[in-house]
Amino acid sequence: MPRTTFTAAAIAASVLLSVVAAAPAQAHADGAFDTAAGATTKAPYRPLQKPADLQRPPAGYAAVFTQTVSRHGARALSDSEDGDLLLKLWQQASDEGALTKVGRGLGAEVQSVLDANAKVGYGQLSGQGRRALQDTAERMEERLPGLFKRIAADAGNPASTNRIDVVSSGQQRAIESGTEFVKGLVDEKPAVAPAVGAARTDPATLYFHKSAVNKDYTDYVKKDQRLAATLAAVRDQPRTHAAARRVLERTFTPAFVDRIAAGEFAYAEDEVTAAQAVFNLYVVTADLTDEGKWHMGRYIGADDAAWFGYVDNNEEFYEAGPGFAGADITYKMAGVLLDDLFRKVEDKRAGTSTLGAELRFTHAEEIIPLAALMQLPGSTQQVTEAAPYTYAGNAWRGASVAPMGANIQWDLFRKDDKFLVRMLYNEKQTAFKPGCRPVSKGSYFYAVDELERCFGRTA
Repeated sequence: MPRTTFTAAAIAASVLLSVVAAAPAQAHADGAFDTAAGATTKAPYRPLQKPADLQRPPAGYAAVFTQTVSRHGARALSDSEDGDLLLKLWQQASDEGALTKVGRGLGAEVQSVLDANAKVGYGQLSGQGRRALQDTAERMEERLPGLFKRIAADAGNPASTNRIDVVSSGQQRAIESGTEFVKGLVDEKPAVAPAVGAARTDPATLYFHKSAVNKDYTDYVKKDQRLAATLAAVRDQPRTHAAARRVLERTFTPAFVDRIAAGEFAYAEDEVTAAQAVFNLYVVTADLTDEGKWHMGRYIGADDAAWFGYVDNNEEFYEAGPGFAGADITYKMAGVLLDDLFRKVEDKRAGTSTLGAELRFTHAEEIIPLAALMQLPGSTQQVTEAAPYTYAGNAWRGASVAPMGANIQWDLFRKDDKFLVRMLYNEKQTAFKPGCRPVSKGSYFYAVDELERCFGRTA
């Protein structure tokens, strides 16, 4: 079929026809982060269900294996670029007397946030991120006490079939996430420590969005005209520019904001770039609660934070999530990870596995497409150019699909020669995709044979 040419103006018209119903949010009086205001994939992790509330497996079944795919924990900023930009603008405005009363405090606040990020290490786990991973591991053991009791009992056996394998993308924050998760597990049940193997890396499976075999995907992100036009339409529409002005006028005089908008300062493209820098520092403070008490909310209103959260969610939705109708470029590459999940179950069923647990640590760029490929809740709805992604019309949210520490877990249960799988998504029992039949109505347990059929793994 001939390819249609999409312009930013045409797509912007479609976007403006759709009302974006951002979640209501209220800024804290002290300017602290409000998770509801502009929540994105940077949102802190929260488990969605207590272990005690899970369905029990059918009579006679016992857990024999568990495996997870986890995003790394909450982290610091990737770099200092946004903070450096704001400090330059702030210093210029300070020198010219172009700061508001509120804005006089921005320089010190930004510098404090940057100092905290540098101390943690740019891109590395924050204290909150480390603690959340440890807590997640402890809840895993609480959900599967029998399995970890067997792992502990078999830990000193050279021929053990209950080893714990820890594997990551190879990126430092993912490696550290594995270390912290194991620490939580061992703190909860020290006897499992000898069962933990040496940590290893597998970027082909857990960093596939950067793999050379997925050049078609990287070309899509960098060169696809439809993608570029769609994202530009959201960024460049009047509502985004209006929100940006409101954000900046909390700190700078209107005349100074006019100059930012006109591109007078080479390091800040326009007022949207500068406002996004404020938003990015505001958002990261939710992941740095151990490192300081922050007040970035003084410099961005809750409604404007919600709008910039929507702008951020657009990028994640189109670059890694369900994306455009009729295309699978954003998520088909997650097949290598889904295959690995199935192989580990099939090997355990066949009696060829030496594992009691497989613990994987990766990134949002892997969790988001895997969720779309598996058709997990909130990850199924694609969009068209005529009806683009909006909050009002689509359930996809980065904060629920892949928050910091997001995880997908498959538990394998056995009774004689029968095997069942239960899936947890951010620790909540979750049905497999439509067409997969559980063992009984309302059950969250599925026969392995049925999942193979449902996902097309049988001849």
